[in-house]
Amino acid sequence: MQVAHGPRVGPFFYLVYSRKHLKDNWPVLKKIRVEHLRVGMHLEQFCGSWLDHPFWRNSFVITDPEDLRRIRESRIREVWIDAAKGLDVEPEQVVEETEPQALEAEQKAQMRAAVSHEQASMAEEAQRAARICAKAKEAVVSMFQEARMGKAIDADQALPLVEEISASVSRNPGALISLARLKTADDYTYMHSVAVCALMIALARQLKLDAQQVREAGMAGLLHDLGKAVIPTEILNKPGRLTEAEFEIIKTHPVEGHKLLLAGRSAGEMALDVCLHHHEKIDGSGYPKGLKGEQISLFARMGAVCDVYDAITSNRPYKNGWDPAESLKRMAEWQGHFDPLVFQAFVKSLGIYPVGSFVALASGRLGVVLEQSGKSLLKPVVKVFFSTRSEAYIPPEIVDLSRPGCHDKIIGREDPAKWGIQDVDRFWAGDYPRGS
Repeated sequence: MQVAHGPRVGPFFYLVYSRKHLKDNWPVLKKIRVEHLRVGMHLEQFCGSWLDHPFWRNSFVITDPEDLRRIRESRIREVWIDAAKGLDVEPEQVVEETEPQALEAEQKAQMRAAVSHEQASMAEEAQRAARICAKAKEAVVSMFQEARMGKAIDADQALPLVEEISASVSRNPGALISLARLKTADDYTYMHSVAVCALMIALARQLKLDAQQVREAGMAGLLHDLGKAVIPTEILNKPGRLTEAEFEIIKTHPVEGHKLLLAGRSAGEMALDVCLHHHEKIDGSGYPKGLKGEQISLFARMGAVCDVYDAITSNRPYKNGWDPAESLKRMAEWQGHFDPLVFQAFVKSLGIYPVGSFVALASGRLGVVLEQSGKSLLKPVVKVFFSTRSEAYIPPEIVDLSRPGCHDKIIGREDPAKWGIQDVDRFWAGDYPRGS
């Protein structure tokens, strides 16, 4: 049998052909206006901040007309689509075209530019933190709903959310951490993830971890309770004490969350580790594996502290949250539960009297901590509003205990119920919109 041969060509021809072929077949992303979006299109990226749209992720195929409505009613006016992964658009509807690599570089640059890390006061940051909390809750609700429906969770898609939370914590740690604590019982599961994300970031910085580890710690905090998406809501939100059988079901959430993250194939090692091991205890009495001491990674030990603190300071279906300072005191007394060095760093990241703590001053006045002074863990800024001497409310006054010439000081925590004071949080958070 004869084989027909064409003209011989050298390697240069193949090099030129290969480059031209690759260039001609590079995926091209197209920017279009939201009114031209249709079901079946692959949305690659929103043109705007994650705060401006109602989804926890940027990239997905639009399958529900309801999603189209939500996008069009948001502040987003343009989006990028990938026609190679979904339906295409009419040529005249294309605003701009680009390559994926260029869009990724642009997205990272925009994220760096949009996230300010300049220091801010509690009052300055609280407004931004409230908006971040509100949007973050929407995002986590959406994430949990997708997990319940069996959809794979791409952890990388949550990075813009983690970056925004991280920036807020950098500007003023007390603002977002404290507002996230003011969750309702119904919001607990979702806002708990947001709060632990912020607490992990603050703790990672206190431990002098590098920027990448701080980011991963935040992601781990955000995803640590994902397994609760598969726990029946009647157990999660039960207003009374759980039965032994119900508690055994709750105890499956670390393993279930680990499975969900593995299925998504994008979660980092730290997120997987914290998800699986944040209920382990130093003395080996935790679950699911009963790990002890050094068998538990640093990051899982961090997750354990952050998880418990937010849990005991938050209102739950079956109990009201404890005072922040009282919570730290009780946690310090739980022998064998936490790594002592990690716990000490955690206290330094929040202050001995965290925002929202109800305290008594040597002057006989009672008040609530507004923010840390940055000069001393024992001398925060306090809003006083009650006199123990007259047993009556007094005109509110903000006292910076670290200010030169201030002779007043905190003499200890106080129980507001003893003085008939209800809802202490309104005295420090009343001027700020609640994030939950």
